Amino acid sequence: MMPAHRSPVRVRAALAASLAGLLSMTACAGTGGNARTESAEASGDGVLRVGLILDNTGDNAFLNAPQLAAAKAAIQDINAAGGHKGRPVELLPVHPDQDTAAQAKDLAAAKADVAIGPTDSSHATPAVDILSRAQVPLISPANTAAGLSTSASGGYYFRTAAADVAQGPVLAKLAKDAGAASISVLYQQGAYGKDLSAAVTEAAQQSGLKVLPGTGFKPGDAAEAARSAAKATPDAVVLVARDGAQGALAELHNAGVSGSKVILSDGAFARYGSALPSRALEGARAVIPGQLPTAAFQGKLLAVDPSLKDVSYAAETYDAVTLAALAAARAQDDAGRSIAANLIPVSGGTATSGAGTPQAPCLSYKECLGGLAAGPDINYDGESGPVAFDTNGDITTAAFSVFTYGADNNPTPTGHETAGHSG
Repeated sequence: MMPAHRSPVRVRAALAASLAGLLSMTACAGTGGNARTESAEASGDGVLRVGLILDNTGDNAFLNAPQLAAAKAAIQDINAAGGHKGRPVELLPVHPDQDTAAQAKDLAAAKADVAIGPTDSSHATPAVDILSRAQVPLISPANTAAGLSTSASGGYYFRTAAADVAQGPVLAKLAKDAGAASISVLYQQGAYGKDLSAAVTEAAQQSGLKVLPGTGFKPGDAAEAARSAAKATPDAVVLVARDGAQGALAELHNAGVSGSKVILSDGAFARYGSALPSRALEGARAVIPGQLPTAAFQGKLLAVDPSLKDVSYAAETYDAVTLAALAAARAQDDAGRSIAANLIPVSGGTATSGAGTPQAPCLSYKECLGGLAAGPDINYDGESGPVAFDTNGDITTAAFSVFTYGADNNPTPTGHETAGHSG
């Protein structure tokens, strides 16, 4: 069971074949300070309540089911291990028919202690604004816009998904590992293309690759940019694109750049098949954030929802709920402010750089709870891999799956890579 074809909200798919704008943020008044690093006094009522924002509609509505199943599975596992201070953790009712702001307001009114979501980065602003004012931490399993790292949340915003730019070093490494000495970056104009192109360029230069001038294009108008990239004769071309990817790949092929010389960003990943000329992508590689879900985790999700057909963001959702419960356990308090103040230490992250070696990972709520009995700091590594939040609420280690395209222009998983930064 794998995520389906990529959608405009950046479905972090991991391919059915195996199984089936830089956000401009506005300030949030009244949320000064940094709840991630400030101490908090216990103020909860003894019941840990988890809210879930399901913001996907229309063609993307299928993304709601795996997140709901994952949240339910996490809470089942937490409660099987004793819940929070001996009381069951509660999942508040979900309202996917409402917009993001309305859902956030409902969760605040329902006394949610933590909220999970939203999926779409462009929906983060209203959720952050409303919930941070209510001192409810928000953990998104899917937001990737780079600008969210500095959102004015007062320290109440976290995400278990890596920012788009985290894949820059991985894309550069794929080129170098294949023997390239020079690359060119062909990128779709817009925040995603601009920011990730810069990250690829920086990582490539640091690794000793020669970076030829990059070229931007608008969707549906990539011919000139593709010819320019080909004329520079790079050893590899990194395509950073989303909805304009198919047209850009066709134009690269027309310009004589195809197959193993092409490396695709996550936004360009798709099953192209006959939509491109035969063998146009044979040997090309692409990256997808995250790890392929284990059979055990898929079985756990199917036990919750037997009709589930997709697992996009399920692992990140499961980990977000588990981390929130561990933060409450560390604080011995279910209040949102206490959870926000304890998410970094239970994730294996640090509030300062160079703070030393993290604890050995614990892999479940039950195991990590035992670790908390022995000491204040633990290192939860979950279904999505390592987390290790930094002081921006970002994960500091990102896992990526690598796919290689065959003669049919369709990808299959061929490996994995990790990229990280120090807090």
